[in-house]
Amino acid sequence: MAKKGLPKLNTTSMADISFLMLTFFLLTSSINTDQGIQRRLPPPLTGDEKPPEINERNVLIILVNMYDQLLVNGTPMNNVNELKDRTKDFITNPNHDPHMSDRKTEYIEELGQEVSISRGVVSLKSDRGTSYKRYIEVQNQLTAAFNELRDEYSRAHFGRTFENLTETQKKGVQKVIPISISEAEPSNFGGNR
Repeated sequence: MAKKGLPKLNTTSMADISFLMLTFFLLTSSINTDQGIQRRLPPPLTGDEKPPEINERNVLIILVNMYDQLLVNGTPMNNVNELKDRTKDFITNPNHDPHMSDRKTEYIEELGQEVSISRGVVSLKSDRGTSYKRYIEVQNQLTAAFNELRDEYSRAHFGRTFENLTETQKKGVQKVIPISISEAEPSNFGGNR
């Protein structure tokens, strides 16, 4: 008696179905892989436009040298964790120090009122030899400073954190406390050990 072989299954349609299912899931799934430092860049200058002039007192100059040392407005800063509070003090200028940022009054449509807005700008320049770790630490401190200022403003005026505001309120608070960071291209300015 001859041994019967196992019946063969036609799997060509299975491969087609698997391919269609894979395609469906790839097209309908969202994979969030965007990472990085989120900043909105100013619009490019066109034609004969000149960059706006900024009063020297309104600029907080932060330099990071090739040895990862910080210099903030000409003064060495040994601990990067102090940068957040220094930035907040500069932007808010609570004691009306004539060497720190001044303010302007502007009507914010989303808030329906005139508010006092800092003219302060943070100028960040790093050396080509600055470590990536130090660069990210500085960026995190600056981002934390502006986020805390927005939260403080939101709590004081709306009784909620910035994240819990309506979209209109968020837009208004972003205009009151814009993230004003100017970053220069890295160069080889070195530094002393």
